[in-house]
Amino acid sequence: MTKSADHSWTHAGHGLPDSEPSLNTTAIATGLQLPAGFAAIAGDAELGPAITTNLAKVEKKLREAIANSDPLADATSRHLVEAGGKRIRPLLTLLCAHLGDASLPAVVQAAVVVELTHLATLYHDDVMDSAPLRRGAPTAHEVWGNSVAVLTGDLIFARASILVSELGGRALGIQARTFERLCLGQLHETVGPRPGEDPVAHYLSVIADKTGSLVAASGQFGAIFSGADAAYEDVLVEYGEKVGVAFQLADDVIDVTGVKVKSGKSPGTDLREGVPTLPVLLLRKAAEDGDQSAVDLLTLIDGDLSSDEALAAAVAGLREHPVTAESWVVARQWADEAIAALAPLPDGVVKESLSNFARAVVDRAS
Repeated sequence: MTKSADHSWTHAGHGLPDSEPSLNTTAIATGLQLPAGFAAIAGDAELGPAITTNLAKVEKKLREAIANSDPLADATSRHLVEAGGKRIRPLLTLLCAHLGDASLPAVVQAAVVVELTHLATLYHDDVMDSAPLRRGAPTAHEVWGNSVAVLTGDLIFARASILVSELGGRALGIQARTFERLCLGQLHETVGPRPGEDPVAHYLSVIADKTGSLVAASGQFGAIFSGADAAYEDVLVEYGEKVGVAFQLADDVIDVTGVKVKSGKSPGTDLREGVPTLPVLLLRKAAEDGDQSAVDLLTLIDGDLSSDEALAAAVAGLREHPVTAESWVVARQWADEAIAALAPLPDGVVKESLSNFARAVVDRAS
């Protein structure tokens, strides 16, 4: 008779590999740096250490959650976690939890869920976009191929689903609806606008689904699992939707600013891959309205951008065209609306930090 394993998850690949090093939360916390816009947190004697400590717990639990006894699954799952990242979504969960009791253990678990979900989508997005780099490192599909990358994203999302199921039915419902929107956003981006649909409106709906939905869920989870006033949930959802759109719109413009960004993504990557972005959509509209400079630039952008010289010329042309400044205006409008949505929250470091983050999103170089 075969002796059963002590941990039933092991048969599905759960559990730490034999070579897994111990993770020290204090050591992780020492190396953490808060992203731009969150200086108010770092300067608060009470909130600063609490957020940093919980972020370190999230980082430790992330590695535990993706660890796998299967060597290939372990290596592929670790690939993006170990490449780093700003951890914006879990940070928002932890910050918003300070509207209630941030010490409740479910808060950290919810923060892990949103980051795992984000990581899973990155594996899929990179395959869809044929992206060669992510966070300065080769993407998973460049190392292991498309099938393994997609399955790794599925695996990480499965781990997120296990964790969110432990948080209860309401959390599971929010996660399911968020994932539905993530999928629909990718689908709608892939097929493009319907006949007669405004391309800019279509694009804004795409990034609201692909980016805004998970940012909104991040803040909502912080309120729910800290036991904050239920009235704050709708506030944080609206804020998250709007600041998520602002973040992606800023990324659009950064792609054509001509500065290699910290993520390792070279300027013009979206142009070369044919990924729709706001500056190009506005350029097409300008061309339709009779702007000859837009027509000439579109001829270049829609041409062969495989050479570095052609791409550099397209980036330079788009950077200097008025549609790039117009795109910044649109991004800042979304950030301003996100800040305005925070009005019902009590004054304090949480509200100040959320406002500062929205401003930082549209005032950055990478």
